[in-house]
Amino acid sequence: MAQTIPTRVTTELFDTAKVIGDMTSRSAAQQIEHWARIGREIELASTLAQRDIAAVLSGSMDYDSLATEEQAVVRAKWARLLRERRESLDLERDFGLRGETYVDVDDEGNIVRHSPQGDVIEIIGGLEPTAE
Repeated sequence: MAQTIPTRVTTELFDTAKVIGDMTSRSAAQQIEHWARIGREIELASTLAQRDIAAVLSGSMDYDSLATEEQAVVRAKWARLLRERRESLDLERDFGLRGETYVDVDDEGNIVRHSPQGDVIEIIGGLEPTAE
């Protein structure tokens, strides 16, 4: 038999454990122990998954080693990070500050060379349609 030690719990928790325990053929103490084991497993599983996800995001662990659900979390985080990064970009300003020309695609799909001030220097051509 497992060794036990006394512990204090709230009256509300004990009363709830007694009611649920009666329905599952457990004493109040056994029900509380059951809940504690479940809680421990949930926290351990969650912590390990979060550690693995963080390791993949930091580049110290391989994405393919994650479970499918964890891969979905990583993809969602990557998508959010990429969206935030794109929204924070101001390439016209950055190239202008460095005094560099740059090439971009305009709203009509033309490849356009810009001066460091953002003015159009030349239209190079249109994008070729991609085969699907």
